Amino acid sequence: MTDKVFIGIDYGERRIGLARSDPTGLIASAYKTISFASIKKAIEEIVNDIAECRAVGVVVGYPVSPAGGKMGERCKMVDAFIARLEKKYAGPIYRIDERYSSKEAEEIIHMHGKRTGRKKGRIDKIAAAIILQRFLDEYDQLKNI
Repeated sequence: MTDKVFIGIDYGERRIGLARSDPTGLIASAYKTISFASIKKAIEEIVNDIAECRAVGVVVGYPVSPAGGKMGERCKMVDAFIARLEKKYAGPIYRIDERYSSKEAEEIIHMHGKRTGRKKGRIDKIAAAIILQRFLDEYDQLKNI
């Protein structure tokens, strides 16, 4: 059986949350948060993580508007990030609706009796796991059609 590891990305202006799937491509887990001043260095780190995990694809949260799914300024930011990532990573990159993923991540943290406080990076990597899990669930269903 070949590995089907995917990397999930929750892109933000200051931090990037990463998640990765298990080798079967069924379960997403929070992986890490990259705080960055240089997007170039952040992308290099992501590409190294993709190679280290031997990922077969990358899933990027796409911030469509909750009001009707419109593409706004944040979508343009993510598109620019994806364009830069595509210059360093030749594999497939999937966009998936990330609506409410950060809110869900905060709720998960609170359900475990934790506070978000200054540890915003925790939210980012959990949001990346939520985004990746949404993709994995859809991807798994599409394979069975």
